[in-house]
Amino acid sequence: MNSTNSVREILHQTALTAPSSSGVYLWKNPQGTVIYVSKAKNLKNRLSSYFSKGKDIKTRILISRAQSIEYITTANEYEAFLLENNLIKKYTPRYNIDLKDGKSYPVLRVTNEKFPRVFKTRQMVQDGSLYFGPYPDVTALEAFIDTLYKLYPLRHCKQFRERDYPCLYYHIGRCKAPCCKKIDKDSYNAYIGEISELLEGKGKETEEKLERKMKEAAKALNFEKAARLRDGIKALAIMQSQNIVEDFSAEDRDYIAFWREGELASFTVLKIREGKVQGRDNYRVTSLNEDEELLPEFINAYYGDDADFPPAIYVPTQNGLDFMERWLKENFKGQTKIVLVAEGMENYKRHKAALDMASQNAHEDIIRRLRERGDIPALQELKEELRLKNLPVRIEGFDIAHIGGKFPVASLISFYNGNPDKKNYRYFRLKTTNGIIDDFASMREAATRRYTRLLNEGAELPDLILIDGGIGQVNAVEGVLKALDLDIPVAGLAKRDEEIYRPGDPNPISLPKRSDALRLLQRVRDETHRFATSRNQRLRTKENVVSAFSQLPGIGSKREKILTQKFVTIQNLAAATEEQVVQALGVKADKAAEILQAARRLSQERNKKKEEQMQSLKEAGTTKEIAAHNEWISKLALQAGRPKGES
Repeated sequence: MNSTNSVREILHQTALTAPSSSGVYLWKNPQGTVIYVSKAKNLKNRLSSYFSKGKDIKTRILISRAQSIEYITTANEYEAFLLENNLIKKYTPRYNIDLKDGKSYPVLRVTNEKFPRVFKTRQMVQDGSLYFGPYPDVTALEAFIDTLYKLYPLRHCKQFRERDYPCLYYHIGRCKAPCCKKIDKDSYNAYIGEISELLEGKGKETEEKLERKMKEAAKALNFEKAARLRDGIKALAIMQSQNIVEDFSAEDRDYIAFWREGELASFTVLKIREGKVQGRDNYRVTSLNEDEELLPEFINAYYGDDADFPPAIYVPTQNGLDFMERWLKENFKGQTKIVLVAEGMENYKRHKAALDMASQNAHEDIIRRLRERGDIPALQELKEELRLKNLPVRIEGFDIAHIGGKFPVASLISFYNGNPDKKNYRYFRLKTTNGIIDDFASMREAATRRYTRLLNEGAELPDLILIDGGIGQVNAVEGVLKALDLDIPVAGLAKRDEEIYRPGDPNPISLPKRSDALRLLQRVRDETHRFATSRNQRLRTKENVVSAFSQLPGIGSKREKILTQKFVTIQNLAAATEEQVVQALGVKADKAAEILQAARRLSQERNKKKEEQMQSLKEAGTTKEIAAHNEWISKLALQAGRPKGES
């Protein structure tokens, strides 16, 4: 037994011998540092669960980094909850939520100088400067500051020093050059006073005050000042509209939602004060806690001694929050309620919409985090679970979309480092299965055309091919790859039970629902489906724009709609009788005969075109429109006389 297995066995034995009472357990690394703290209603059951089969990657990470487990028993679960909170604050473990590095909102600073400067900052220096904010929408704040510099000729230089000649900002009218004594202190600070008035008040009171000053300036014929105040009021209104969302309830409250991918979790808190969303806190955390314990862990970290406690905190789940309300009441003044957003509650739709907004923000942040780092844990787990030779850095996914065999399309999407690589997306308008429902043949055609082309061009091949389907589709693609003498791993993800199929093996692989590897495969599968469906819909729309019925003599828009509803396709119309056309359109027999003759001619032309396409595909071999069925492909034909760049 090697050392790694020996440590794991010791950890497992510690779990098996733990008491069945409630308590807190601490994981420590080889250096004795606490890396994770959590509570349990039953210590033995919880610790033993870490060593059961099929655990996700984040649990395996924890076990691989640990050297020992310690636990402290408590009289009840609430005491365990309190102890957990204290220990997390004491040790700040790596795999627990720590919000100390959370990014604060920027503020607007007016420096305490003879000729003050105005700028955005996240640090507040106690030097007599004025600060306004904070402002959740950074883009809106930057736009507002830019507007201020257009309206007011303030200095731009970071360090003020007297000089003989003014800078470029003076010559373009963007600065009064106090450095060259082109403006005195009182006149300059009059601008600062106006800016402060724009920012210091709240709501309609400030707006009305500024409007009065604007009118007074206009009455005194000081049109320049009146124009500045007018434009300043507009800029301030724009910034406020981008930062504040109106709500018809004046109740102060917070909405908390999170999104999780493996050990990564992102939280969003919407802060509503006086009926308006005045803040949106986003926090990126790493935690190995269970889903039902993430929210209590976050609330413990988020609401500190100086927190702004609202009367109510709305959450998406009640799991793990049994003690939170009691903890808030015992440790902080006030009567904050934790409210589960659920159907049947008062104003459910309003609360659900706000919570959805928070959840969407958290989800988008997780997507950004995965894109920034690459989904390496999922790739590593995928390599292990599918027994791949290499890390599946490049994954290509296929899906088929059609409507009753019509407009068959194969989508090809590419993921690189676990994230979409949209510049390498492709689609194939399938020829061999047009009008035929045969997903196996469709997969063969798409795979043949794709990988024949990559071979011809000497291009990079994927590390894994994912098929949206079961063992039949997987075997179909595997046959194509063998015929092309390519060794590329293939897997299929079946929608029904989210099981993974490998070539030649009817027994699927089942991964835990929270598996990072399964989540990545689902992302690839869902993206292939979206891409294929969207292309199929565009083709159907294009076909419908120029209807075959509109090409018939004497058929306008009204008669076209009648024929579409009655016969659906041009082939059905061609098979109809004169009497059926007369009854449908209310035309004379000779006109019906003319329409039928044109319909039969058009139907024959379409059938002939389809037959020619099928024949050309069968004869194409390795040309650009190569057929899909792998039995049509011989290694000799592929190796001999194949022009480079064709597929």
